[in-house]
Amino acid sequence: MVSKIIFKQIKFININNQQFKSFIIKKGLFVFPAGPALATIKKSNEYYKSLKKADFVFFDSGFFVLLLRVFKNINVQKFSGFKFLGMFFAYLKNNKKKKIFCIDPNINFSKSNYKYIKNLGINNLYNYCAPRYNLKSLSDLNLLKNIKKFKPDYIIVNIGGGVQEVLGLYIKKNLKFKTSILCTGAAISFFTKDQAPINNLVDKYYLGWLIRLIFNPIIFFKKYIIGLRLIPMVIFDKIKILKKDKIY
Repeated sequence: MVSKIIFKQIKFININNQQFKSFIIKKGLFVFPAGPALATIKKSNEYYKSLKKADFVFFDSGFFVLLLRVFKNINVQKFSGFKFLGMFFAYLKNNKKKKIFCIDPNINFSKSNYKYIKNLGINNLYNYCAPRYNLKSLSDLNLLKNIKKFKPDYIIVNIGGGVQEVLGLYIKKNLKFKTSILCTGAAISFFTKDQAPINNLVDKYYLGWLIRLIFNPIIFFKKYIIGLRLIPMVIFDKIKILKKDKIY
């Protein structure tokens, strides 16, 4: 069984549902790069660096998983941010004393996210509205101050891909205590119903892209065109395969 692959110096891990339980208790930076974002790593050094330095990189992109299967004969399991969050929320229902810190894109999403997680039975919850960040000089001392004061078990970064990973690495570097930083982006909005209605069946059969395209064609059509750049990247890149019983 393939446990890890190294693509463009990024270490992707291949896990299944049973391994989730041992993963969710780990500390570090968790990232779920989407296909269009992966296709732009050459244009964003900050984003690329954050993926290479992340502790756990998951196969969020069904398109990437299919390309590996077709062109490299590498079989890995898609483990999207949506799937991860669904299992994480189920975990929180049985671990209600955990302290959760959410980083949200605006006040409206923050209210929705707060309400959803609160309904899981979590009382130790803090929501922070992120400002617009400059990736080349990302800094947010107010955010760090609030995190250090709250000392969360989990930080859920709910802002856009390409930015959240850079922010996640910034947070990790500037904290003296260890925590789990989950860069799942907009995935929480599928649970709060603030975005397109994606469910487990849609995610299982790699149809999330289609639902998003139907509900927001202007934004996602452009993104998916950019994502096609992944095809030659996968075809011509040498991908290292690691096969071990354990993946951590």
